[in-house]
Amino acid sequence: MNKLTRRAFLEQSMIATLLAIEATERRLRAEQGRQASPAKDQPRLSPNERITVAVIGVRGRGADHARIFASRKDCQVLYLCDCDRAVGPALAEKITPRPKLVEDMREIFEDPRVDVVSIATPDHWHALAAIWAMQKGKDVYVEKPVSHNIWEGRRMVQAMQKYLRICQAGTQHRSTGSAQAAAQYIQEGKLGKIDWIVSFMYRPRSPIGPPGDYPIPETVNYDLWCGPAPMQRPLRRKNFHYDWHWFWDYGNGELGNNGIHAVDLARKITGLQGLGQSVLTIGARHFQDAGETPNSQLVIHDFGQITLVQEIRNLPSDQPPLGAVVLIRGEAGYLVATWNTAAVFDREGKLVEKLQGKGEDHFANFLRAVWSRNPADLSAPILEGHISTSLTHLGKISYRLSQPASNAEIRKALEKLPHAEDVLVRWESLRQHLESHVANEAKIGMKIWPLRLGPVLKVDSEKETFIDAPTEATALLRRQYRPPYVVPEEV
Repeated sequence: MNKLTRRAFLEQSMIATLLAIEATERRLRAEQGRQASPAKDQPRLSPNERITVAVIGVRGRGADHARIFASRKDCQVLYLCDCDRAVGPALAEKITPRPKLVEDMREIFEDPRVDVVSIATPDHWHALAAIWAMQKGKDVYVEKPVSHNIWEGRRMVQAMQKYLRICQAGTQHRSTGSAQAAAQYIQEGKLGKIDWIVSFMYRPRSPIGPPGDYPIPETVNYDLWCGPAPMQRPLRRKNFHYDWHWFWDYGNGELGNNGIHAVDLARKITGLQGLGQSVLTIGARHFQDAGETPNSQLVIHDFGQITLVQEIRNLPSDQPPLGAVVLIRGEAGYLVATWNTAAVFDREGKLVEKLQGKGEDHFANFLRAVWSRNPADLSAPILEGHISTSLTHLGKISYRLSQPASNAEIRKALEKLPHAEDVLVRWESLRQHLESHVANEAKIGMKIWPLRLGPVLKVDSEKETFIDAPTEATALLRRQYRPPYVVPEEV
């Protein structure tokens, strides 16, 4: 076993240990949940003391938002908004009193009765919907990734500050007890000086079908659905809903869709600030389908003395699927964390300590800040959501400027980076993972090689722009908006 293989094995062993701990704790929580009495932490309020809520985008995650707010004694859901007329009616019937259904979110913003707007639209709508809501005096809960590009994310932060609103990002792990305990462990200096962070997201997916000319559902107001983005015609994806994630005009690929959870958890625990000094990406879209975004990706960020790597895998693996998993190396050992569990290991990978703390429901945390009017009460203020989302955007931009590259060319580029030996461990692990799929390429409609190598882009973290970068890179920091759905230059 060579040095790189040993190091990869060490990382895999620690992650496997933590996943086993998490599985045991999940079973215990399930058993405790069946035995627990109803929660008593919600206040008894009269109707005029309730927070009134509008939920925008009520398929999938948005339906969860509506059910959560409707279940609380201190909230009333006044509106469900979706530009697909087929989505809302069944959900509305399950909520008492029955909320009003609307297609156009602007109707909600004009209603002074609405206190809170909860946004679970496709990514390309997040920023504008949040800014419009805050301009009209509403507090906002917005799903991850909070923006479609770096520039508009900063406008969201400015809107929160200017209009004195409460704005929470939907990165729920920031409210968990294990994340709080892990952050405290590092703040107290127990892990020592940190130099290496990896955020993992392994989630198997399938091809979305060939590109074609597919019908837009008759129940969809396509102009409202596209909003700030181009009205793509012909529609090239078979599944209108959800598969927009894999197209640059609307989504952010798996890096922004789920990788955001992992990199944000890493930042929560370590306190890492800013966008770093440079970024480089390698990756590919292996599926031979209509999608555009990569489903294997390594994003390497240089933060000076710290290197941060984001790693995405969507192909099946002999390793278990990983949700948001973070591995942090310090002088004293390693800290590994998942959604609800964190533990410390020594430099040889031996379990030292499991970390536990008191957590809070993420929506309850948001509402506590709404009541208090204190943004400091938020677990995930929009500023933190913006920075974490921007790290995924940097990886996206480097990939969009990438070119096909051989394994030798990729290795040569990685050898020039800080912490090159550590980076090569992640590269070799990814390469071996992809090699295991070569024999089945034709069977499942994939093309493994070549991967694509992006340029090293130097970053001005304070100004949130690039230094001496191609004009194509700078152009991707923002987008051209489709009137009248335009994010304002100044909020």
